[in-house]
Amino acid sequence: MNNQKPRNMKQLCIGLVWGMLAISCTDTEQKKNFQYPVTAEVDTTDVYFGTTVADPYRWLEDDNSEATKEWVTSQNALTFDYLRSIPFRESVKERLEEVYNYERMSAPKKHGDYLYFYRNDGLQNQNVLFRKKEGSESDEVFLDPNTFKEDGTISLGGTSWSDDGSLFAYLISEGGSDWRKAIILDTKDKSQVDDTLRHIKFSTLSWNGNEGFYYTQYEKPAAGEELSGLNTKGRVYYHEIGTDQSEDKMIFEPEGDKLGAGGYLTEDNRFLVIFTYEGTSGNKLFVKDLAGTNEVIPIIDDFDHDHSVIATKGDKLLIYTNLEAPNYRVVEVDPANPAPNNWKDIIPTSDDVLEANAAGGFIFANYLQDAKTAVKQFDFNGTLTREVELPGIGSAFGFEGKQEDKELYYVFSSFTYPSSIFKYDIAKGTSGLFKQPSVDFDPEAYETKQVFYNSKDGTRIPMFIVHKKGIELDGKNPTYLYAYGGFNISLRPSFSTSRIVWLENGGIYAQPNIRGGGEYGKKWHEAGTKMQKQNVFDDFIAAGEYLVEKGYTSREYMAIAGGSNGGLLVGATMTQRPDLAKVAFPMVGVMDMLRYHKFTIGWAWATDYGTSEDSKEMFEYLKGYSPVHNLRSGTSYPATMVTTADHDDRVVPAHSFKFAATLQKHHAGDDPVLIRIETDAGHGAGTPISKTIEGQADIYSFAWYNMGVIPPLAKQEQ
Repeated sequence: MNNQKPRNMKQLCIGLVWGMLAISCTDTEQKKNFQYPVTAEVDTTDVYFGTTVADPYRWLEDDNSEATKEWVTSQNALTFDYLRSIPFRESVKERLEEVYNYERMSAPKKHGDYLYFYRNDGLQNQNVLFRKKEGSESDEVFLDPNTFKEDGTISLGGTSWSDDGSLFAYLISEGGSDWRKAIILDTKDKSQVDDTLRHIKFSTLSWNGNEGFYYTQYEKPAAGEELSGLNTKGRVYYHEIGTDQSEDKMIFEPEGDKLGAGGYLTEDNRFLVIFTYEGTSGNKLFVKDLAGTNEVIPIIDDFDHDHSVIATKGDKLLIYTNLEAPNYRVVEVDPANPAPNNWKDIIPTSDDVLEANAAGGFIFANYLQDAKTAVKQFDFNGTLTREVELPGIGSAFGFEGKQEDKELYYVFSSFTYPSSIFKYDIAKGTSGLFKQPSVDFDPEAYETKQVFYNSKDGTRIPMFIVHKKGIELDGKNPTYLYAYGGFNISLRPSFSTSRIVWLENGGIYAQPNIRGGGEYGKKWHEAGTKMQKQNVFDDFIAAGEYLVEKGYTSREYMAIAGGSNGGLLVGATMTQRPDLAKVAFPMVGVMDMLRYHKFTIGWAWATDYGTSEDSKEMFEYLKGYSPVHNLRSGTSYPATMVTTADHDDRVVPAHSFKFAATLQKHHAGDDPVLIRIETDAGHGAGTPISKTIEGQADIYSFAWYNMGVIPPLAKQEQ
């Protein structure tokens, strides 16, 4: 889950056939002959609306206790001993290192006299920030996060340049935590010009000229609760360069502790835009006219819809909103007369979900058409200039910039199209390939289909299916079924380097666009929230059933996977339908639906989930699917590897700890149910490449081994 609110408020074919080789009897017995660590049960209960609920593993919520640390050590010892016993694990890791070892870069952005961009030579743990002067062929390293810490576990968590590009502020994340520190440099000589700022979270940095910037700070957590305590009192501050952080001026404080807030300046520095939110969708919107009265003007004073200012048009604001437009629209608003009945449509809503950004005096409308991208260019009056011609069917990002820009850079990718950078002439509407990576992968050997299937209630759900050309639909293709289904987040076609290894060895990748996401707008999102959350699980289960029915795979060759809210999806699916898949990967998941809101930023997810304290009905509904509360003794669950990290302060690892302990207690089958706990890592962002490769090698190896097949890359003798 991503609670940060950016400005728009809202991420070599080896030519071998899969060898369906049976694993030897010895290997099979090896999988069975181990014992799980004993997890102590403590008599802990809660009472919800007269119902007593046991929570025997509550003690695992204390991430600082010696008992929890010992439990983590013993679980990791079991898991990594098991993973090391997989005979082809090292081959998988080596192949992942090979495919990752290519140069990657980001789309350049102009700041001052320079173009800045990230580049990775292949296996560097963190991407390096480079810059070069426009027109120059030579570039230089500007900031190398790999120097922050040798193992790459301190990463960049955000960057921002002052208006003329002379100052640069960057955020760092330590061990994957969402907490950030801010450091300011002079771009001329890269010297630090200010003290380090602390206690920043879910924040951008928005500069006011070169004088200072706006940011969001949360209350410092109590000692010992840095990674689990509630994040409260999100306030907008202004930091003036050259002053101590203790002197920073609080600009805005929302009413209530459990509210997030943020602020940013419009490009002309005239309006300070302030937003507050109580969840991950819906926000209040205010502006301060810094050239006028300096009063806070409420534009929208409720949390029912999403709104952001994307540009100014003279004295007017151009606002992206889904008020009276479930698929979003762009409107012109006079802050002197901001009532919605006075709004003027610039880009009306349509049947396709709209995302909008501004650059070069135009609005770029990025439409989702069945989860695929189409981009149209409008002027500020709403006149269509052209439809941007994209390289193919896939996803395009990056149509944003300053109003003075004459060109921009965008990234296009798809499942079999590596992320490539295009340079776009804004006036002419022409694109040219700027940078395409050289990947050890033959896209012509693969095909992508988009199919539609019916969920339990008859709702039509789209799904992408990617695989080698010419596969047999014999039910024996190892299949990785991945989804998310929440928080208005859309899963689009995108390229994954690690996925190459799965596909080139004959595997199938399937990605359904289930309800709860944003693929079809507000109604699609809301159809997977609160008392309708079961729709999400039904959609995912139906995707698996479709793949079996059509012969792509079968239960014995299917793995289900998802992270964060997707981890909840997998946890709920495997408790409701333990017979659906052979392997399950609930990753950094929300597993205790009765207590999730009591940790870090969990309170903000209540808009999607509801809480156990809302009402008896809501409590019973949550308890009815909460993964940790629905594991049953005597049930054979899929071979499962729960994954989490010790510095995950978004979905705290206690969710996964409690789920794994409960699963190990109740599981009646022979397949392993393990937990893999990464150290010095968080929810995912900023994870070093070395850890990413190790983690993905373990996931693929675990899946193949428990499906009873050996991938061709292992090159083992029959």
